[in-house]
Amino acid sequence: MTIDDPAVKAEVEAAFRAYEAALVGNDVPTLEALFHDDPRTIRYGGGENLYGMAAIRAFRRGRSPEGLARDLQETVITTYGADTGIAMTLFTRTSAPGRIGRQSQTWIRFPDGWKVVAAHVSVIEASPDHGA
Repeated sequence: MTIDDPAVKAEVEAAFRAYEAALVGNDVPTLEALFHDDPRTIRYGGGENLYGMAAIRAFRRGRSPEGLARDLQETVITTYGADTGIAMTLFTRTSAPGRIGRQSQTWIRFPDGWKVVAAHVSVIEASPDHGA
C-alpha cells in the first residue's frame, strides 16, 4: 500500500477544499453530494449525532447560514492506497473567541468520486496545547 501517493493526495485535497468552500458558503447541495448517500454514513457534530444520510440532510437543510466562516489551522490530509483518505483540521471562528474546533473526515473513492463516510466535529477551549 502506498501512503500519500501524490496524485491520490491531490484528489483528496481538492475534495476537502470543495467541502470547505461549500461549508462556509452554506452550499447545501454540494455538502450533501460530498457525503456518501448511505444509512451507514455518520457525522458527529458539536451538538448532534447524525446516523445516515437522511439525518445529515435534515441537519444541513435546517442549519442557519449565519456564522459559518472559519479559519483552518494545521490541516493534515493522509491517503492510504488509491481509495482512502483522512482529513484532520483545526479551526477557529471570530464568533467563538477562546475556542478551537476539531474536524476529522474519512474520505473514500466511489465510482462517482470522493465522499465522506465518517466525520466528527467538536469544539474545545483553546490552549497552547491545542494549537490556538
